[in-house]
Amino acid sequence: MKKNWVIFFIFWYTFIVLFLPLLALFNKIIEIPFDVFIKRACEPIAVSTYLTTITMAFIASLWNTFFGFIIAWIVTRYNFPGKKILDSCIDLPFALPTSVAGLTLVTVYSEDEFVGSLLCKWNIEVVFTKTGVIIAMIFVSFPFVVRTIQPVLQEIEKELEEVAWSLGASPWKTFTKVIFPSLFPTILTAASLAFSRSIGEYGSIVIISSNFPFKDLITSVLIFQSLEQYDYIGATIIGTVALIISLILLLSINFFQSVMTTK
Repeated sequence: MKKNWVIFFIFWYTFIVLFLPLLALFNKIIEIPFDVFIKRACEPIAVSTYLTTITMAFIASLWNTFFGFIIAWIVTRYNFPGKKILDSCIDLPFALPTSVAGLTLVTVYSEDEFVGSLLCKWNIEVVFTKTGVIIAMIFVSFPFVVRTIQPVLQEIEKELEEVAWSLGASPWKTFTKVIFPSLFPTILTAASLAFSRSIGEYGSIVIISSNFPFKDLITSVLIFQSLEQYDYIGATIIGTVALIISLILLLSINFFQSVMTTK
């Protein structure tokens, strides 16, 4: 009896928190004529934001997956002064408001500051460019990679590595043949979480990017601009397309992950 109540609670809580808003969105979409939906969803500005958002999020997730894995490995496997401070700072983007993150990034990478002026000497512009969008996405999604990989690294048995070493395997071969295959599904999960977080980012990007169409305008900012202009139909259509694209990409990643796991 108790188990049934738990299942009932989980079902209704998930329905109210997750599925009910999505149903409300799709119910709104049903009221819009199909030809209007296609016309607004395929507008050049909208298509440009889809491509920009997906491309920038993909680059940010790849970057975070690579360096996030390295940091998770270092924090898990080594002891050094300041380790606890570094481990605590990883969660900073979780607690920091994204608008504050955007303001901070603009301050750091502006031409008047040391880092920004140094990059300008190399003809690298960050603020109000796609580079700034990528950096903002990297900043907000970075903890998802580290915190996903770190617990799995901690649970890997040291004995497996010692057995590989005793059989004559080099450290690199031990990593590629013993450690990495067991971590690969987790790395895919971490990458998908970082990708999803990057796609949905708004607060920091709206500050660090110029938000110009066909330049660095992303989908979430376009939705907000549509709402500012009281274009609720356009915002609903673009939001629905972004949702569908995200679901397709996430389901594809999960399918690929399940295939790799079964192998």
